[in-house]
Amino acid sequence: MKNIIAIDLGSNAIRALKVDCKTEDTISSFHKTVRTADNLANTGEISSGALERILKALDEINREMDFSSSTIKAVTTEALRQASNSQEILDKIKSKTGITFNIINGDDEAKYALIATKNRLKKLNLNIDRFLLADIGGASTELIFNYRDRFFSKSFPIGIVTITEKYNNLKDLEANISNIMIDVKKFRDEIYRDYGEVDEFIAIAGTPTTLASLKLGLTYSTYDASKIHGTILTKEDLDTQLNSLLNMSKKEREETIGVGREDLIASGIVIYRELYNISKFNKSIVVDDGIREGLAFNECAKLSSR
Repeated sequence: MKNIIAIDLGSNAIRALKVDCKTEDTISSFHKTVRTADNLANTGEISSGALERILKALDEINREMDFSSSTIKAVTTEALRQASNSQEILDKIKSKTGITFNIINGDDEAKYALIATKNRLKKLNLNIDRFLLADIGGASTELIFNYRDRFFSKSFPIGIVTITEKYNNLKDLEANISNIMIDVKKFRDEIYRDYGEVDEFIAIAGTPTTLASLKLGLTYSTYDASKIHGTILTKEDLDTQLNSLLNMSKKEREETIGVGREDLIASGIVIYRELYNISKFNKSIVVDDGIREGLAFNECAKLSSR
């Protein structure tokens, strides 16, 4: 059975995973901030600078994982869904790298995120059948309500990159966040009315994992996904870590969360905090798995069924 390389080009970061389908072991993983959606809110296009960052990251992934040795499955999400020049960008990526990226919709995002999360919960020995899964991305946020063997999901065009560009400062964003996320609350009301409340709140993507890392005392260079899985973040933890970040020097912030991410993480915390308010939870379980893991497991399952 072949190895699979799954690549998720998100609106803020690109993540790749090389998996041995026979053993389900991770051979190699990659994560880099490329800010795909940089200035998208203002121009409606993916910028040439973003394209260069993406191509550079793909070159790094190839050197680390060797594209010629595996089956590659590559997907991209909200930023490319929104951009007026998405096909041009994807054509350039293919001509330079040979990789074909497929733009997936919010339903597919939810499916892959859910596959990855359920797989991780099993590994953590957490038997949770009814949960809310939130995926806070660069240009969109997905909410998935899981009720044992069925789920209901919706994608909202609210993300940490696009929202950061729209609001001049954190104070303005905090003042407007309830109105920005009114449709999220309406969706929750509909789901809770028809199917009842869920038992747990699970959060994935860069904002929750970064906050979990901060809580555990890890830095950008010492980050360890295996320690992140299952970390509990209370609503108070969000305020504590935001204040901690704001009080750091620029150098300290870069060492702690990486270069050029502080504005995005702050915006992500505001979105994350509002999700606590909307869902009526005071704590969430953080998982450092997402679309790339779900994509890899899904492709491995296809291979094993042949």
